[in-house]
Amino acid sequence: MSEAVCLLLYSFAVVVLAPRPLTRLTHRGVVPQLELVAWLSAIGSVVASWLAVPVIVIAYVITDLAHPGRPVLDSCYAQLHDAATGHYGILVQSGFLALTGFATCAGVVLLGRVGRWFLLARSTTHEHARMVRIAGRHDAGLDAIVLDVAETAAYSVAGKPPTVVVTRGAIAALDHGQLSAVLEHERAHLAGRHHLWLALTRGLAANLSRIELFTLGATEVARLLEMCADDAAARVHGRPAVLRALLTLSGIPEAVSPVLGMNGVDLPARVERLIPPIEPRPGVQARLLLGAVVAVVIIGPLASATLAAIGIAVCAPLPG
Repeated sequence: MSEAVCLLLYSFAVVVLAPRPLTRLTHRGVVPQLELVAWLSAIGSVVASWLAVPVIVIAYVITDLAHPGRPVLDSCYAQLHDAATGHYGILVQSGFLALTGFATCAGVVLLGRVGRWFLLARSTTHEHARMVRIAGRHDAGLDAIVLDVAETAAYSVAGKPPTVVVTRGAIAALDHGQLSAVLEHERAHLAGRHHLWLALTRGLAANLSRIELFTLGATEVARLLEMCADDAAARVHGRPAVLRALLTLSGIPEAVSPVLGMNGVDLPARVERLIPPIEPRPGVQARLLLGAVVAVVIIGPLASATLAAIGIAVCAPLPG
């Protein structure tokens, strides 16, 4: 039972302590792929810890019931067992059972809400892709759906099949190299299944809106996914083409400094990182630091459970 307590303590520490340092560490987008892994690892380790706790408790209960002649397997479980059976009085028993029922219901409701959010997002995305294919025309040369509208826009929609959408206005505004960079950016989203990560993180943020790890995490994951797609396009078509395309689609003159107040979510950061730096970016240092963060958040739950399992118990037996 100590393993469950250790996992809860670990997840509480990550939820409270991780969001702000992670935000400061990843805000520049120096290595967006690794920064994305750091956020997803932190979020995933907390969710995995929460899911593991009831499994551990159930396993202890089943093991104890299967061996009724043996002493209770763990002192923590012994205390919980006594509380549930009324050994400490009816008040403690009622409170314990109410808390257990509330926690179980909360977990089931949370899983249901996140699952429903994900299914709704998936259904909406697939329906949008279907409607776009009906409204637009497929351009074999671009391998994309072209919408006959004057607005400059390009985006990708996960569906069956996944679809890249570009407007007539964007095609007219971009030169060949810029248009190719935009299409490569959108294909990188589809190839990396970025829509899946967005749906999962936004689902958690919507249903756990008071937990900063999930709300900040959803925002940072969306920003880093855009930077990953920018880098994928830049590797093929070069940073200048991606930068000019981004500015053109945003309706911003190239002469405008990216540090001025520009509209668009995270657009200044994306533009700034595409401009060649005066000094080399601290890539190696950032990679080492982010690698250490990823290692900690991945190893943390395993280390917590292992230490508890080999005898470093959080709960001690009651005296007497």
